[in-house]
Amino acid sequence: GAVEKGRGKNVWRKGPRAGEMKYVGAYLLCALGGNDSPSSADVSKLLASVGIEAEAEQLEVVVQHMQGKTVDQLVSEGAAMFAQVPSGGGGGGGGGGAAGGGGSGAAATNGAAAGDAAPAAEEAPAEEEEEMDFDLFD
Repeated sequence: GAVEKGRGKNVWRKGPRAGEMKYVGAYLLCALGGNDSPSSADVSKLLASVGIEAEAEQLEVVVQHMQGKTVDQLVSEGAAMFAQVPSGGGGGGGGGGAAGGGGSGAAATNGAAAGDAAPAAEEAPAEEEEEMDFDLFD
């Protein structure tokens, strides 16, 4: 978790918890609105305008952590945190073959993604083209 209570203090560890994201979002809105260094009161006022009652203790921790940083710095820090988050299992199977058409970029991309199935994916559109006996402009 982001905030750990210990010895009467909140200590920011790795990042905000989900419940604190509303404070992060409101702080960023204040900053993007032209307030380079929003206070807890500024963020609380913004939240109150949309019917959210701020919890002073959590809000103060978020504001203290964000003070003195630009929006760009905060976004960069957040992106670095997301890079550390596990995002699921292994890669799925390769993509299917292209639906048709000769030499399209999609066919080459899907064939490369399929790995061992690439030869089969390349043959399927050719067979389909041979079976089609119609002219679009007849």
